[in-house]
Amino acid sequence: MTEPAIDFAKMEGLAPGIVQDARTGQVLMLGFLNEESWRKTKETGFVTFWSRTRQKLWMKGETSGNRLRILDVSTDCDQDALLFRVEVEGDGLVCHEGTVSCFTRPLTAGTASATPSRNEARA
Repeated sequence: MTEPAIDFAKMEGLAPGIVQDARTGQVLMLGFLNEESWRKTKETGFVTFWSRTRQKLWMKGETSGNRLRILDVSTDCDQDALLFRVEVEGDGLVCHEGTVSCFTRPLTAGTASATPSRNEARA
C-alpha cells in the first residue's frame, strides 16, 4: 500500500496539523506544516511546524522541553490535513500560556453555551 501524499497546494503550500494527546484524546493544538516541516517531522518523529509569523521551521517544545513525540499520524479523506496522536514530553504544558491545551477560550455557537474550560494550568 502506498502512503498517501499530503496535498500542500490547497492552502498555498500549507496543511493544518491537529495535535491530540494519544492517552486522553484531548486536542492540544493546531499548527501548520509545509513540505519541509513535514519531511523534518517524519525524519525526527517529533512534530515540526512551519511558523507563519517567523517564516521558519519550528519544532514544538524544542526550547521548553515539551516536545510532541508522534505515536501515530494520519491524514483526512482529502489528504490536506494531518492528525498527530502524540505523547508530550516534559511537564505536558503544550500552550505557551502555560496550559495543557491551546484551546481554553469557550465561545457560544448556536444553541451551545460557553462553558468553563476543562483545561487549566497544572499547579
